[in-house]
Amino acid sequence: QKHFQNVPKFLYARDFAQYRAAEINAMLKAVVHKSNSQFLQSLPPHLRRRAMSNNAKRLPRRLREIAKKEMEKIAHLKKEQSKSKSRKARRRHGNLLQEFNRRQRKNIWLETHIWHAKRFHMVKKWGCSLADKPTAKSYRACYRAMMQKCLLQDLSYYCCLELSGTQENLLKALAPLSSQEAGTTFASVDCLCGKRQGSLVLYKAEQYPAKPLGPIVFLWRPKAEPENQSENRQLWIWAHPALKTEVLIELQLACQCSDAPLPEPAPSECSASAPGRAGSKRKLQDQVGEEVIPKKIIIGNSTRDPLKPVSWTSLTTGIVIEDLTMEILRYRLVGPLSHSVIFEVLQPAIVLEDSEAKGEVMGARDVPCWWPQYCGKSEDVDLHHRQGDFLQLLSGIASPAEISAGSVLGLTVRDPRLNIPESRTPALPDPSEFKDLEKIKELSLKGVPTECAQSPIWDRNIRNIVTENKISEQELNQMKSKLLVPGSQLNLGPRESKIPILLVQQPGKRAGKEHIGWGSGWDILIPKGWGMAFWIPLIYRGIRVGGLQEGAKHSEYQGIPCFPDDFPDCPAGIRHSEETEKELVEKYKRYPPAKRPNYVHYGTMTPFRCPWQPLVEEWEVKTNANGVKPTASGKDPEAKSEGLNSSMKPVGVNEAEACKQSSDEEKTLEPKEEMEQGSGNMAVLEPKTLSIEDISAESGHACILRSRKLLRQLSAWCQPTSSCGQKVKPFTGPLPGQMTTDVVNSIVCSLPRFLVWARVSLLKKGSPDANAMICIPSNEDLQLIASNAKNCAPQEPKHRDPFKRQIKILKDKKKKALSEDLESGSGVQDSKLVSNRRKDLILGLWPDQPKDVMSHCSRLTIGYVSHGDFSLNVGCGEGLGFVSLSGLLHMLSSQPAEKRGFVLVRNPASLQYRLAKLNIEV
Repeated sequence: QKHFQNVPKFLYARDFAQYRAAEINAMLKAVVHKSNSQFLQSLPPHLRRRAMSNNAKRLPRRLREIAKKEMEKIAHLKKEQSKSKSRKARRRHGNLLQEFNRRQRKNIWLETHIWHAKRFHMVKKWGCSLADKPTAKSYRACYRAMMQKCLLQDLSYYCCLELSGTQENLLKALAPLSSQEAGTTFASVDCLCGKRQGSLVLYKAEQYPAKPLGPIVFLWRPKAEPENQSENRQLWIWAHPALKTEVLIELQLACQCSDAPLPEPAPSECSASAPGRAGSKRKLQDQVGEEVIPKKIIIGNSTRDPLKPVSWTSLTTGIVIEDLTMEILRYRLVGPLSHSVIFEVLQPAIVLEDSEAKGEVMGARDVPCWWPQYCGKSEDVDLHHRQGDFLQLLSGIASPAEISAGSVLGLTVRDPRLNIPESRTPALPDPSEFKDLEKIKELSLKGVPTECAQSPIWDRNIRNIVTENKISEQELNQMKSKLLVPGSQLNLGPRESKIPILLVQQPGKRAGKEHIGWGSGWDILIPKGWGMAFWIPLIYRGIRVGGLQEGAKHSEYQGIPCFPDDFPDCPAGIRHSEETEKELVEKYKRYPPAKRPNYVHYGTMTPFRCPWQPLVEEWEVKTNANGVKPTASGKDPEAKSEGLNSSMKPVGVNEAEACKQSSDEEKTLEPKEEMEQGSGNMAVLEPKTLSIEDISAESGHACILRSRKLLRQLSAWCQPTSSCGQKVKPFTGPLPGQMTTDVVNSIVCSLPRFLVWARVSLLKKGSPDANAMICIPSNEDLQLIASNAKNCAPQEPKHRDPFKRQIKILKDKKKKALSEDLESGSGVQDSKLVSNRRKDLILGLWPDQPKDVMSHCSRLTIGYVSHGDFSLNVGCGEGLGFVSLSGLLHMLSSQPAEKRGFVLVRNPASLQYRLAKLNIEV
């Protein structure tokens, strides 16, 4: 009865209709005038007829004029469309190739794109259309292939940059871009001779350890004459497409290649293909008028913008930088049987001996052939035989991990399409062929000799000839159909192609103490145009194919960072993190509030990204509050800021002298090169002219510690264990120093805002997710661990959501403003103003920038997990991520010696902590 006290006893119909006139008009307007609706949709369903769509006279008179106008518009659009609109016309060979060429203008297709598109989920990333994961359920099957058999990946989307010039000029230009403290450099002995492939993290010139660009892989061409020091050298640098622009700009500055680019040679493979709209003409014609069949565009120079330069030269240093992206294909074989697959697919080319065969080859083709000229030199023939012998020895090796890391073997092989088996059969090693055990042992110990790393694939002219002289699939199938004995091997004689390739060994897992060599394999470098010719024979040897997700799992099980996800200090990694967070937030907003987790209740401030910069800044403030302050110089703050401003100028080619002068003036600002330790050993730090604190504050992002010597020291202090928490072999090499207060303070003062790559292994049930928090256990937690309780992991108290009431108030205000606008007839402008007041408020997420990420929860946070899941390799939950260096040292110094390295891990959508062991693998 209380509800009816305010209700009037009677209503005046005229006044009530007048007050609601605006609302009724808006409703009628929305019902009558539908947006994007046709004339038939304005009729009620019971009056609609199919014949009305063709005959306007069947419509009511009030709709006939509107229907005539819409029908004329539709007829006009049909006339503009192509005449050959049927599927049969679209599937014609010429129209199909033109359509494929048009579709890869925006996102480049790999040569294996069509094969992958039928079997994989495709994603558009980094300007390419790439295979993400198989459509079939093959997660465990791909792991078994990496563990026991062989997994194949297409890495042709990686960008290749070629640097050519004298060895002295190249090393002088590339020296400031890397550091010996972080590991391999361009001047490493085994890499410089071309015997092995090297990898490193590239930095901006003279900026180590700050401002990294990203990881690269490089390969030197072996010297033709080792005694000749003035010989021009070639260097290939392979980089991820996400960092190609930054690497190319930095190489141009370092090599002074900012001059006018060299003219690009006109590609010969696209001379017969003419641009056109698919279906516009059934046949194409050349200048003479003869019919020409359009050719498939070969990925490389033909797909580039003709106005975009692909090579740069320097008039001062003589260095030439050339972009070979998509010019050289790269396939990766992972698994213990990868060398068996290579042995069955690749067969050394047959050497031409008599001059008649050579003359027949030269006269059989209109284009020049390189193989007869190559066989004319006795030293090249001897080298070819030696390379074939080493290929034979590969079949006697149990695993690719037995060979030296990064070994390179050059080969010239036959067309692999000629020895494809009739059915898909797995490639298995044959123990009966293992005869030369001494040579196999020598190959395992010393690796491939330097002279056997030579290959004609380094020559651009030979690569172009090999691509142009390839026999098409149609012609090859016609030859096979004419064989007298079906299924027998086809003998092409002098017409058979000879393909130069490179085999590069991948070492697999090298960090840590367990599963060493896991995930090892081989990379095959092939000239462009031969992608499917090698891909199908590899598939017929029982190989399983993986995509981007399988590659990420391969890196995760090896314990190495995966680019660009695990490089938060690189520009590409920062962009990737922002894009990923945006996608995940949009996906989160699509779920209703009742079907998505409320991260505010869980105490998770950033569920979709890792706040590295606030984390290191807060740990720096906490360290300073404890009395440890970073002191990089004895000067006053004004002098320090002046030195920073003068030295933070961009270091380029023309500023080398200025950089030297500034380094001479600021020698007093250098931190200590050595830290005294209890045992007398030293942990050498790179002397720099800038304070690391100021560098990270200037860049606005945290830095990652990559000093091998300091990482080994931290790893020993964490007491490394296996994935299940068992102790591993004792530390080999020089004993680490004692963890004293002075040593810890000196490290924190020198490196205040640094992150350390670490692996966390859960000791009991559970598995970490992405963006999970790594926290410091309290003294009570360590006592529970010592008591061996069944559930020794604590639980986070539930947090209160302070934004829930604000969101509800704004929602009520929006409804009220909308009803008032409809009554007054002023539209929805006022309601939009109300909704835009706090547009960033989303139920379940923190709206502002994260603050107090270190101490927001009941346990102090020292890091985050970037990748985590149940590891099939070790049989427990594992995660890879970063921890703050200051937070790590604070935790290790406060924990007892027998409990060092124990941490707590909590997922973003959970209140339960899980006990884990933290290890730093070097």
